[in-house]
Amino acid sequence: MNDTVRAVPDADPTELIEAQAARTPHATAVLFEGQHLTYATLNARANRLARALVARGAGPETLVAVSLPRSLDLPVALLAVLKTGAGYVPLDPDYPAERVRYILDDARPALLLDADRLAATEAEGAGLPGADLTDAERLAPLRPAHPAYTIYTSGSTGRPKGVLITRRNMLNFLSFMADRFPLTARDRLLAVTTVAFDIAVVELYLPLMTGAGVVVAPRDTVIDPARLGALATASGATVLQATPSLWQALTAEQPDAVRGLRMLVGGEALPPSLASAMTALGAEVTNLYGPTETTVWSSTLRLEDAGVLPSIGGPVWNTSLYVLDDRLRPSDEGELYIGGEGLARGYRGRPGLSAERFVADPFGAPGARMYRTGDLARRRADGDIDYLGRVDHQVKIRGFRIELGEIESVLAAHPAVAQVACVAREDRPGSPLLAAYVVPAAGEAAPGTAGLRELAARSLPDYMVPAAFVTLDRFPLTPNGKLDRSALPAPDLAATTTGRAPRTPHEELLAGLFAEVLSLPSVGIDDDFFALGGHSLLATRLVSRVRTALGVELAVRTVFEAPTVAALTERLGDAETARPAVRPAVRPARIPLSSAQRRLWFLNRLENRNAAYNLPYALRLRGVVDREALRSALGDVVARHESLRTVFPEEGGVPWQEVLEGVRLELPVVEVGEGELEGVLSAAAGRGFDLGCEVPVRAELFVLGAEDQVLL
Repeated sequence: MNDTVRAVPDADPTELIEAQAARTPHATAVLFEGQHLTYATLNARANRLARALVARGAGPETLVAVSLPRSLDLPVALLAVLKTGAGYVPLDPDYPAERVRYILDDARPALLLDADRLAATEAEGAGLPGADLTDAERLAPLRPAHPAYTIYTSGSTGRPKGVLITRRNMLNFLSFMADRFPLTARDRLLAVTTVAFDIAVVELYLPLMTGAGVVVAPRDTVIDPARLGALATASGATVLQATPSLWQALTAEQPDAVRGLRMLVGGEALPPSLASAMTALGAEVTNLYGPTETTVWSSTLRLEDAGVLPSIGGPVWNTSLYVLDDRLRPSDEGELYIGGEGLARGYRGRPGLSAERFVADPFGAPGARMYRTGDLARRRADGDIDYLGRVDHQVKIRGFRIELGEIESVLAAHPAVAQVACVAREDRPGSPLLAAYVVPAAGEAAPGTAGLRELAARSLPDYMVPAAFVTLDRFPLTPNGKLDRSALPAPDLAATTTGRAPRTPHEELLAGLFAEVLSLPSVGIDDDFFALGGHSLLATRLVSRVRTALGVELAVRTVFEAPTVAALTERLGDAETARPAVRPAVRPARIPLSSAQRRLWFLNRLENRNAAYNLPYALRLRGVVDREALRSALGDVVARHESLRTVFPEEGGVPWQEVLEGVRLELPVVEVGEGELEGVLSAAAGRGFDLGCEVPVRAELFVLGAEDQVLL
């Protein structure tokens, strides 16, 4: 399986493109909206621009940010940056300004090439030679370990992280792709991916290494299946690489336009129904898998039929795929790790995160690393790998850990469903719910909510059955062509109510309580509480409101058994009278300590305010903090909970509880430097309490800057 050692050319990726330009100077290299560049023109323009960039400081171990619209200029600029020996940082012009600003601050590129700067730099280089650059002209010789590009991906902490791919990584990958997908001058690869997504590496450089043509699709065309299908036909495209979401739209809406193409699909799990549609239309269909951190694609599988899914096949050249358990031992099922020549140098400026994700490879040569993908996988008997989902593709709702992929898999079995996505939403604060989104299969009527809920209920426990089902014509996509989960619309639960009016005073009252608890304008007497977004915690709240309003004691189980207003009304007669409300009791003058309190008091006295029982919690606060509001909020917590304002005075060696009133929790503010922070936090957390006179909670605010502080 991992016997993948292959020799790759002893050359830089740019040298392979230059060699192709020398072989076929007059062949078409790039096409865009009726314009084109020959190999000779592309190479000469890139050489002149590269020389101008070198004069401005671009070279090995530097980065150049490139923010250009999809056009003929884009491949020229990227190739020029690579020729200088620098790596490029691609920026999608449609990125929000805040994200662009973060990437530029984090990457610290030597230069930025946008449309205006590109025009000015090309003008400066207009009189420079168009011949290929040599190491003597660069700031330093080209080396395989130098950066080729840095792609920023989303981070679990909310901070995008820059994946630094080397020229060796890029050469190994493109050499494999050229062997695995041989192209000729008759081929046209239709490029549809934003350059800020790493699979654009295939679209731009694979054709240029092999003499084929790159057809750059305009942005507006990429998001319109009809226009994209027309472009595929008009351009004579023979190869197309896209995500499953985009392939779904093309095969359903433009099957004739993509018929006979060599189809490359990756970036998301490939649904079996889509695989069937693609194999019925494509001359050759290949499923691809790989994280950005291991250089675009790490495994491939040519689809003979849909029965092989969800397999992602075997590794590319000089790559190892390991399925390991939590002790890094080979296992039939576990987390997928990737080793070999595709591994990035790491995350730019994030050594800690790099060390966490790029770990020592116990199966490789000394010093070898492997990447921890976070993907669940199963190794087949034939050595191929099954992709099972994300290790962290889980949500926790109402205490249950839920694997969204499991729900999606169940709903995808519906014959009328082409695509399905399940997300956890919290459109009502404090009331998360599961929402399922489906796209109907071509020619099929939209599946009904009742049928989908019944299908889910047949295979899943109650807490995994989505509360809402939304049918869409097509899924929203990110610029990378992946499903944009953040753009999925909020379910309109109110639209699913029947609206049948109450017939009795009890039904009217219960309907009002249903609507109140579910945050809906109204509820019909036949509407299912759980179908409207209810769950066990909301059922508990409903029972409490019924107790207050009607003076009867319903079991939460009764709401599950009779989940409509009409049905629950019939059960009111069987309910017991509500238990008396809890009321304040008269305390004795001195409240004795419980056994646990007595133990704490004894140790506190014996060990002289030892901090062994301290429970410290440090919270980093970004932005401007209203210190008085924070102090007041902490005071509210202490006022609400008697245990946080109880002290243990003593007389004659006998302690008792004293619940203090009017306690004001102080919030000392201390200015510290980043280098001092760990020490002062440890010291503060290590100070004990005198339980005889100090309330058992304190807070301190350590200020590092105007918008950076730590609450302990």
